[in-house]
Amino acid sequence: MSVKPKKHLGQHFLNDESIAKKIADTLTFKGYDTILEIGPGMGVLTKYLLEKPTTTYVIEIDTESVSYLEAHYLELSNRIIQEDVLKYDFSKTFADKSFAIIGNFPYNISSQIVFKLLENRKQIPEFSGMFQKEVAQRICEKEGNKTYGILSVLVQAFYTAEYLFTVPPTVFNPPPKVDSGVLRLKRKQDFELPCSDKLFFSVVKSAFQQRRKTLRNSLKGYNLSENLKANTIFGKRPEQLSVDAFIKLTTAIELDTKNE
Repeated sequence: MSVKPKKHLGQHFLNDESIAKKIADTLTFKGYDTILEIGPGMGVLTKYLLEKPTTTYVIEIDTESVSYLEAHYLELSNRIIQEDVLKYDFSKTFADKSFAIIGNFPYNISSQIVFKLLENRKQIPEFSGMFQKEVAQRICEKEGNKTYGILSVLVQAFYTAEYLFTVPPTVFNPPPKVDSGVLRLKRKQDFELPCSDKLFFSVVKSAFQQRRKTLRNSLKGYNLSENLKANTIFGKRPEQLSVDAFIKLTTAIELDTKNE
């Protein structure tokens, strides 16, 4: 019995054992003793996670994959969650306990998985897995590059991002049309922002949604004082600002709007 990859779920099953082991080894197991694997499919990565000194849970939307896992990974028993990860409330399984996330993420929802991570960052000290290569690179990118964007800034505000290695299409069934990349995110020691998280997310998104414009134009909607807009930072484009500069900018905007 094997599971047929389903196009509508973006499934590309990894069939190289050495790469699966390498991905499992990216986790450090510091600050948590529980893992959630997203989209295990037929368990090529799960097998190596079960060897680790942690409790492994898996979340899988595909009923055929769930049946396969139940038949072949008896040690998972009641730790298979048959749900859509994007809609799932993690507290149902983990309450307020810390856990790490790992997986070979379906390309079609990989960015949404990252946003889900950010929403739950207080519980997730570590996150690693496989993305489309250019998405993985974008998440880890630094300012000054065209690929630096919303995901880069939001993730790196809370996590240290490392691009680890590239995976060719040939090790998947079916092979995707692009290379894949594995990254690791480790939550920062101090990941609380000195400004409103909500405002920070809003400023970053507004800036990059009009990335060719200067901040003076893209942030017009915030009704900022002339005094603040005179700051030289407003003459820059978003990709010129480091993550720290975005945090300082948001702090200044928050202060400015309070003083109206």
